[in-house]
Amino acid sequence: MNEAPRPNVILLADDDSDDRLLVKDAMADCGWTGDLRCVENGEELLDYLSRRGKFQSPDDAPRPGLILLDLNMPRKDGREALREIRSNAALRRIPVVVLTTSKADTDIGVLYDLGANSFISKPVDFESLVNVVRTLGQYWFNMVQLPAFK
Repeated sequence: MNEAPRPNVILLADDDSDDRLLVKDAMADCGWTGDLRCVENGEELLDYLSRRGKFQSPDDAPRPGLILLDLNMPRKDGREALREIRSNAALRRIPVVVLTTSKADTDIGVLYDLGANSFISKPVDFESLVNVVRTLGQYWFNMVQLPAFK
């Protein structure tokens, strides 16, 4: 059986423009050759994944192979967005890594219960962020085998 190749796209959902820029720079520093797409809140994330609004064109919203999800965003936070992603049969297979400043045990437990694949506290220095991004890219795009997209 031939499976479609997984997209080499990371979708970052984070309302902080500085954090989005840092992730972009970290990807460049670690030699990531994939495509980073960004949205600013949970509503935009779901619009992107469902190809609604400004994301109707497949060229504007290629299917991500990984979602990096911040928790505390306006309009719809990461918890709400994750709940909707996992309740949608067409989206639930996309790996979601929570990348947030929270270190609260209650957040960690809730997010795993909601279906997060991983929970990572945002590193405080750039070199650590580069290492996190490098490891995520290697793990999710080179090591693991995931089911084909529906």
